[in-house]
This record gives sequence, C-alpha cells and structure tokens, in this order.
Amino acid sequence: MSGIYRFSKNYSMINSLNLTKIFRSQEVETTALSLVSLNITKGEFVAIMGPSGCGKSTLLNILGMLDTPTSGQLFINSQEVTGYSEKQRTILRKGLIGFVFQNFNLIDELTVYENIELPLLYQKISGADRRKKVNIALKQMNIAHRRNHFPQQLSGGQQQRVAIARAVVNNPKLILADEPTGNLDSSNGKEIMDLLTNLNENGTTIIMATHSSSDAQSASRIIHLFDGKIITESMPH
Repeated sequence: MSGIYRFSKNYSMINSLNLTKIFRSQEVETTALSLVSLNITKGEFVAIMGPSGCGKSTLLNILGMLDTPTSGQLFINSQEVTGYSEKQRTILRKGLIGFVFQNFNLIDELTVYENIELPLLYQKISGADRRKKVNIALKQMNIAHRRNHFPQQLSGGQQQRVAIARAVVNNPKLILADEPTGNLDSSNGKEIMDLLTNLNENGTTIIMATHSSSDAQSASRIIHLFDGKIITESMPH
C-alpha cells in the first residue's frame, strides 16, 4: 500500500493518507471519517457514494480545504497541505478548486451575473477580464438570458446552473460537487450531470458526493463510504 502511495503521489492531483475526522463536544465524540486513504488522478471523475451521515460531505470539505482533519495527511499536486494555515488554504483554493453544493448557496440579493462574478472579485481580477470570464461561463451553462435575474426568479435547475457557472468561472482544475442533483427533479438532475460530464471530458477533475446510484454511473470510479470508512471501490456498469 505504501509503495503504491509513494509512486502515485507524483501522478495524482489528490492523495490522502489515513484521514480521520473526529467531532467532539463536552459529552459526545463522533468519528466522521476513519483512516481514509485515496488517490485521485488528474482528469478523473470520482463519485463518493454512501448513505446520509456516512462522511461524504466531511471528506469533500477536507479535500477542498474547507476543514482540517483530526489526523492523517492530505497532498494536493504532490504538496502536503495538512498543516496549512487558513490563509494558505485560501490562497491555494483560489483558481484551483470550484465548489458546487446541493443547496446552491447563491446570494439572493445578487443577480445571476453578480453571483457568478463574486469569486473573481475576491481575486481582484480587472473589470474587463471579469466580464469576459462571466460571459463565457453564462454561455457555457446556457443561462446568458437569465443574467439579470435574481436566484428566486429561477427554477432549481437554473439555480444549479448558476452555481456551476460560479464554480467554473475561473477555470478551476478541480470541482467538488456535494449532492449536486439532490434538490432537483430527474429531468433537471440529468441536465446537471450532463454539464458535469462535459466539464470532465474537457479536462476538469471532478469529485462528487452522491447517494444516487444513477448519478454515480457518470463517474469513471465509485468509492463507497460507510460509517466514515472506505468499504469498496468499483467501476460504473
């Protein structure tokens, strides 16, 4: 195992070794992840499957550096980031990782255009470059005609398109998607999966947490989680 790990570290985008996450309160200790080791190569589409509460979202948050493990190591592009400060994690996330959430996480007071533009404002990109990037993302997600609408004026499927446009506006190398079709009907869900598949075919690495076996079929590899542990890995049928 360790030999494979050392060899693959130079070829993978993400490697984890024995990631463990324990949440503690005064009276309760909950192990959300236990000794999770995985390798994800550039250009892969990986689905992380399992029931609610199995640790899928916790794992995504750690891989995306939104949270830190209690123990274990995380390498991104062969660089160990486990001990990074919040500032270091934020700098590395910018331009590298895009996030897509089940609940869209759009800002109601901002238009579609403004929601998509937001990550670029944080990076102090010039106005001309922002306009160019946002317009490309709007067209890519087929929502240019909704650019001046607000989130509450959109369907669930349209809101998720905006969320994906926001995730890809700065051309990230990796997209982390947490139950991206969880709040959508089957028709809109299929459209979102088609968009993610297209992004992957164009070179974006995607890690998707899902409880949907149908959605998981879009991936090139399926990792099965249960009680915070990797139980099996499989290939789509």
